[in-house]
Amino acid sequence: MAKTLSFAVVHFGVAFTVTYLLTGSIVVGGAVALIEPVINTLVFYFHDKVWKRIESNRMRASSSA
Repeated sequence: MAKTLSFAVVHFGVAFTVTYLLTGSIVVGGAVALIEPVINTLVFYFHDKVWKRIESNRMRASSSA
């Protein structure tokens, strides 16, 4: 859990820093740093579901061959 939390802090810091450097806005940097991980988490969830379905279909195809 500590590794996950430390990665979250690093991720927040990178997102904030990059956005701040591009926009010069602390508010925009903070908003992106908060919103981006939430969106990434949702995208990862659906990405993972698609990959599980692909793997399941491959296993079924190889076992029926």
